[in-house]
Amino acid sequence: MSTDARERLIFALDVPEPEMAYALIEQLSGHVGLFKVGLELFVRCGPAMIHHIREEARVGVFLDLKLHDIPATVERTMARIADLGVQFATVHCGESPEMLAAAVRGSGGQVGVLGVTVLTSVSADALRLAGFGDGSQSALTELVRQRAAIAKSAGVQGVVCSGLEAAALKADLGEDFLAVTPGIRPAEAAAAGDQQRVVTPGAAIAAGADYLVVGRPIRDARDPAAAADAISAEIAAAL
Repeated sequence: MSTDARERLIFALDVPEPEMAYALIEQLSGHVGLFKVGLELFVRCGPAMIHHIREEARVGVFLDLKLHDIPATVERTMARIADLGVQFATVHCGESPEMLAAAVRGSGGQVGVLGVTVLTSVSADALRLAGFGDGSQSALTELVRQRAAIAKSAGVQGVVCSGLEAAALKADLGEDFLAVTPGIRPAEAAAAGDQQRVVTPGAAIAAGADYLVVGRPIRDARDPAAAADAISAEIAAAL
């Protein structure tokens, strides 16, 4: 992993319109390591947004579409994603190991496949209602560990998990298995919103997270570039 704190910061371009995305890309170029393009923006703009980021910001793209389908479809879709030149792309872990292995095959080694374990918007009690565990944090952590282990056995490069599980995954699966962590809230940030399992940037890095995905604390700041720099400083201190 790079020792440059800024390169570990992924900004989530979770906005509905291209003009909003273009403005944030311009403001944050040179202040973040990657831009995340999720479902909303990709449906609105398609590959054109990825090309814009690569040409204008000249940084990597994290394409967060969370693929979840039959293995053949996932494999073909990941092959098309690999054609776009993105650095990372996501696939859900809550399915068969064959689907995860298909995503890896489709990537052709051209894009880092990340398995989404349990969304950071999901609480332990919500998982209990869905039939997973007893509603305790330990049961949730165990589910994340199980899914991450299956993902690694299928050949993925790492997983998306909360900072609350990062240390356990590093202990289980090794330092080279990437932990990409959303649900990041600086200590002085406002309410967590729809996120349930949140940690500060420093706590996530201390737990072993390799990359932090941050959206609202930067996007909604009066000065997004300054907010990004402050998070990078906290990452650097934790490193």
